[in-house]
Amino acid sequence: MTVVRVAPPAMDALKKISTSLPDVFILEPRVFGDERGFFLESFSERTMAEFGIAEHFVQDNHSCSSRQVLRGLHYQIKQPQGKLVRVVVGEILDVAVDLRRSSPTFAQWDSVRLSGDNKRMLWIPPGFAHGFHVLSEKAHVLYKATDYYAPEHERTLKWNDPELKINWELEDEPIISAKDQRGTALAIAETFD
Repeated sequence: MTVVRVAPPAMDALKKISTSLPDVFILEPRVFGDERGFFLESFSERTMAEFGIAEHFVQDNHSCSSRQVLRGLHYQIKQPQGKLVRVVVGEILDVAVDLRRSSPTFAQWDSVRLSGDNKRMLWIPPGFAHGFHVLSEKAHVLYKATDYYAPEHERTLKWNDPELKINWELEDEPIISAKDQRGTALAIAETFD
């Protein structure tokens, strides 16, 4: 006798949640938990393809930051990176800004709370600037990237650009790197077609 196992549809492992930016969306994993802990599928190439993410991921990154650290807004003008971002410890406010001039949402942004508790992920396609603000004591942020880090092509958009008016949910003055303090205003920043 031959037993044929039929795999459940991959999309059952994740739920897609829209944001105000049509190409940016939240992926909420199905979590299987009991008294021992939990299990979730954090990545499946098949599932990503079913949600329209056809890009191939080439690099995984992990950052750890303290409360009030603000990183970004970063992008690469050549070798642009799509990012699948998640938090495994702590909580962040994750921000994406559309820098594609041909897009109807050019210069618009949205933010999403990602945390180790909600286990959500955020898909940010190439052509967007990305940054985050740490809301917890510490946050471990992991993200998959669709192209390699290329420092010669990296650009930083001014995190507090008055034209963007991003609400970072700040309680105190943020902790920002010297590089991010020198970010470029949207009006003169290099953008995508």
